[in-house]
Amino acid sequence: MSNTAPIRWGIIGPGAIAKDFRRGVLDSELGTLEAIASRNPRKEGLRQDFPEARIIDGYEAILTDPDVDAIYISTPHTGHAEWAIRAAEHGKHVLVEKPMALSGFEVDAVIHAHRQAGTFLGEAFMYRLHPQTQKLWDLIAAGTIGEVRFISAAFGYQARAFNPDSRTFASSLAGGGIMDVGCYPVSFARLVAGAAAGQPFLDPAQVSGGASLNPEGTDDTAAAVLTFDNGITAQVSCAVMANLDTTARIHGSEGTIEVPRFWFAGGNDRTGGQGHIEIVRPDGSREVVQAGQTKDLYAYQVDAACEAIIAGRQEFATPGMTWADSLGNARALDKWRKDSGIEFSVETAAQRTSTLAGRPLSSEGGIIPKRQVPGLEKPASALALGFEDFRTFSSGAILLDAFWEKGGNILDTAYVYGGGYTETLFGEWHTSRGVRDQAVLIGKGAHTPLCYPEMIGRQLDQSLERLQTDHVDVYFMHRDNLDVPVGEFVDAMDEQVRLGRIRGPFGGSNWTMERFDEAVAYAQANGKQAPQALSNNFALAEMLTPLWAGCVTSSTEEWKQWLRERQVANFSWSSQGRGFFTDRAGRDKLDNAELVRTWYGERNFARRDRAIALAEQLGKSPIHVALAYVLAQDFPSIPLIGPRTLAELDDSLQALEIDLTPDQVRWLEA
Repeated sequence: MSNTAPIRWGIIGPGAIAKDFRRGVLDSELGTLEAIASRNPRKEGLRQDFPEARIIDGYEAILTDPDVDAIYISTPHTGHAEWAIRAAEHGKHVLVEKPMALSGFEVDAVIHAHRQAGTFLGEAFMYRLHPQTQKLWDLIAAGTIGEVRFISAAFGYQARAFNPDSRTFASSLAGGGIMDVGCYPVSFARLVAGAAAGQPFLDPAQVSGGASLNPEGTDDTAAAVLTFDNGITAQVSCAVMANLDTTARIHGSEGTIEVPRFWFAGGNDRTGGQGHIEIVRPDGSREVVQAGQTKDLYAYQVDAACEAIIAGRQEFATPGMTWADSLGNARALDKWRKDSGIEFSVETAAQRTSTLAGRPLSSEGGIIPKRQVPGLEKPASALALGFEDFRTFSSGAILLDAFWEKGGNILDTAYVYGGGYTETLFGEWHTSRGVRDQAVLIGKGAHTPLCYPEMIGRQLDQSLERLQTDHVDVYFMHRDNLDVPVGEFVDAMDEQVRLGRIRGPFGGSNWTMERFDEAVAYAQANGKQAPQALSNNFALAEMLTPLWAGCVTSSTEEWKQWLRERQVANFSWSSQGRGFFTDRAGRDKLDNAELVRTWYGERNFARRDRAIALAEQLGKSPIHVALAYVLAQDFPSIPLIGPRTLAELDDSLQALEIDLTPDQVRWLEA
């Protein structure tokens, strides 16, 4: 692949916007148009529309073409993430049409793919690279209209008629105004708010929005209010069924700036214009500032992408959309959509049956090893995944798919997590992926204050319905209630085993060793199934005070001896000390009350110091050493990890590259 001029471009998706991009490439200084991929290479007019390009049959084929350096993706929104990820896997640089993907979680996944591949990735907001945008940023930052107070921006057009099958409206194609054109005013408002703060952009502290929905459940018209920490409020609106006033206005303490058709640089057509910024003074006088256009509107973003590729940079320079900028824009759109009640059908489990890259789920070649857990027939991964932070199928499935493809198969759920949504998410996911038989499902119930024997069966009824299965593989009481004889709890869990609703080991989360021993003795004396597993905190750092009421740590020497003698499997939560082994912690960092209260002590800091020293020797981070320590125990020790992003998941898995010796384990404990 060439990283020198000219950069050879290929296009995926030969629609109207691809024609604009072609024009930009032809007028660029650093790019040439090499090829265009189409699923219908004999489509009428294709050769006439792209006469300079080789026509390639199929999107996949252009990714393996040695004469194509970079890909411009102009498919419908629903194909952006898939083909951007696949392009990264083939080492291709990518410019993807806005929006980069359907959500912040998808954008994060696309960025992750290109970060790993070392390739350029940019979001094609063409107006951001026109000289007008830099001029506007400079005027705001210089205080031309004083202190910025309020921003209004809109982008709206009138479609010919509602058509549920068209890209403009179809839920299966992520239609509606917010994704198609609402992303422009949001990006504009964030840019201006950033300029007022002397930053490339600023993410809103709050987004509150609404929309008028059509029968497809997508938005015909929509509006939102963005509030920023520097006191600026922005009103943004969009439409696909109304022609809106598209002059962006920035109101300051000493005047107003007006920018007509900001996304076309004031031009009357798609080629752009000279840039037109009007400064309106309190007395009504006006000053016009032009930026000066020397080439096609789209040529600016082509050359900016080429410059980055040639320089070895992976993202646009400001005011182009950097990765953080694209991620922030997507998250603002997520909130706008959530407030408006918009979930695209293509984001649901019924339609999203493959990975984000468009492939069937597979665990072949996974790096997480399997082991046998006492009482469990099927092989279980060395790590378990907790995923209670996700509230939509489309967001959670990204992480679940990745964990599974890395070789992980233990999934941790609980009756109370997310008000039951974690269970619902797992149910939708395993049903759409067809992997229930291979998955090791952890269920938990009887959480305080409903920690009573009768709640185990009742809650399991509801849990199994949410989970879309007839059993869990591992079950834990989420807490203990010392006012209830332990035998009553054993009886309740044993009944579920006999009913076939618990098919592997059960026990307690946050139980003491005395209570566990008592439960085992009761079971053996009364012909019941005995508890075989725990889910207590276990980490290199000892929990000094309970993280939550009723929590129990198993990190003491007495606990480790007990676990070693009985070979009880412990599924440890907070196995990495909840950030104690990262840069968030330190003797002089006292701003995190939870960390200070729970982990700060000289014994733990001494262990942290040793983890830092060993990590330096191994070329890893202390957090990797801390997780490797939990894995290296001489009793069945299965850490629960809770990454929120693919980068966090991959980072945690670096611990698998560390094989601590018994001497190193003892030295870390010291």
